[in-house]
Amino acid sequence: MFERKQHNSAKGFTLLETMIALAVLAIGILGLAAMLGTAIATMQGSREDFIAQQKAEQAIEAIFTAKYTNSVTWPQVSNFSGANPTGLFLSGPQTLTVPGTDGLVGTAVDLAAAPDYYLDPGPDGKLGTADDVKISLTKFTRTISITNVVGDSNLRNVTVTVNYSAGPFQKVYTLNTLISAFD
Repeated sequence: MFERKQHNSAKGFTLLETMIALAVLAIGILGLAAMLGTAIATMQGSREDFIAQQKAEQAIEAIFTAKYTNSVTWPQVSNFSGANPTGLFLSGPQTLTVPGTDGLVGTAVDLAAAPDYYLDPGPDGKLGTADDVKISLTKFTRTISITNVVGDSNLRNVTVTVNYSAGPFQKVYTLNTLISAFD
């Protein structure tokens, strides 16, 4: 009478489809892992980025403070060289040191000063306690360049460049400003 037709309707994934899906998933996971590694390296450099910014600002602020409190004269607000023996600030990259007896950074007095550092909280997690860790800033150099503005003898361009390494990266932070001979 009635004949039943049997349908072989086995539904599912074949082995080939499964292998292709796993390959696509593996490529995606490897891409994420590579991106995560780069992100971690970049994040670890954020402390160094902040320190570089602060050390550049420290130099600019010291120059402005010295000039506007009349601690130095206008001719002294320049780089020292054979052609300019009155200049206070050393030319070329200098390792970061604590300010010398003149209170300025980047001057000849700093050559005898101790290396600069920052304090990290020790095991107790509190800054300002006996277990704080002193971390030297030996991987930083700072260059202070002071040049006359063409056409205006009362104006100088101050450029502070901090070179440093942050993880696997070599970085540069530059800060520019102008300073005037007038108070």
